[in-house]
Amino acid sequence: MKTALVTGGAGFIGSHLTERLLRDKWEVLVIDDLSTGSIDNLRAARKSKQLHVTTGSIESEQALAPLVKRADVVFHLAAAVGVKLIVDDPVHTIETNIHGTEVVLKCAAEGRKKVLLASTSEVYGKGSSEVFSEEDDLVFGATTRSRWCYGCSKAIDEFLALAYHGARGLPVVILRLFNTVGARQTGQYGMVLPRFVQQALAGGPISVYGDGEQVRCFTHVADVVEAFVRLADCEAAVGQIFNVGSDQAVSVNELAERVRKLVNPKAEIEHVPYEQVYGRGFEDIRVRVPDVRKLRDTIGLQPGRTLDQIIREVKEHLSKGTS
Repeated sequence: MKTALVTGGAGFIGSHLTERLLRDKWEVLVIDDLSTGSIDNLRAARKSKQLHVTTGSIESEQALAPLVKRADVVFHLAAAVGVKLIVDDPVHTIETNIHGTEVVLKCAAEGRKKVLLASTSEVYGKGSSEVFSEEDDLVFGATTRSRWCYGCSKAIDEFLALAYHGARGLPVVILRLFNTVGARQTGQYGMVLPRFVQQALAGGPISVYGDGEQVRCFTHVADVVEAFVRLADCEAAVGQIFNVGSDQAVSVNELAERVRKLVNPKAEIEHVPYEQVYGRGFEDIRVRVPDVRKLRDTIGLQPGRTLDQIIREVKEHLSKGTS
C-alpha cells in the first residue's frame, strides 16, 4: 500500500484528491490549517481507517517533517487561494505560498520523496497570448499592484521546485491549474462560478465584474484529480510543467448567461466596476486559456465534462448544501 501526503487536503481540490486516493487503496495523510479549507469537506473520507488528518500549518517543519517521512508521494496543494483573499491579505499570500513550499521541498528532499506541486495559471500574469503553453514568458504587473503577488509567489514556488530537482535530484512535477470547479468550491474568496450560481439561486442579480469580456475556461475537479493521479505514476513527467485545464473558452458574460439559463432565468445580470470590489487600480487577466497538448501527449488525459454539466452539478451542490 502506498502512502500519500496531501497538503491542503481539507480544501476544495485537496478533499476530492483525498477521496480518489482512498478509493485507489492509498493510505492518505492530510495536513491543513483550515484557514480556507473545511473539515466538513472530508466528512465522507473520514469514514476510512486509511485517512489520518493533522490540523496544522505547512510552515511548521516540526509538524510537516514526520508526515513527509511517512509518505511515498507528496501532493502539495496548500496555498492562499482566491483573488479577494489575495488582494485583502497579500502578506499571508506571499508567506504561505513561498515559505510553505520551501518547507515542503526541504522535508521532501531529505528522503527524495516525489512532490507534485499545484501551481496556477496566474503565473502567466499579463501575458497576451490567446492560448498559453508551458514555455511562454511570464509577465507580471508592477509590484505596487498586490493583485500580482499570488502569481509571482507561485512562480517562485516553481523555480524553487525545479531548483531542488536540478541540484538535489528531487523528483518534482508541476501542475499549472486553470479554473477548477465543482462541488465544495465556495464563492467566498472570489471564485466566479460558485458565486454566480449562489447569486442566481438567491434571486439575483448575478454580478459580473468589469466589462465581462474576460475569457476563461472551466475544468471539473474530477479531471484535475485524474491529472494528479496519472502524473504521480508517470516517470516521464518528473521535472516537467503541465497545464491542467479545459481548452474550451468562454467569456464571463457568456458564463453569466449560461448560469442564468440553467439556474434561474428570472435573475438579472449586472456589471460592477472592479474598484467597487477590489479597490482602485485592480488589474485583471483578459484571456486565460491553456494549451493542453503536453498533458494529453504525456498521460492521454483530455477533460471531458461540458460547462453546462459542471454548472448543473454546482447548482445541485449549493442547493442542497451537501458534499
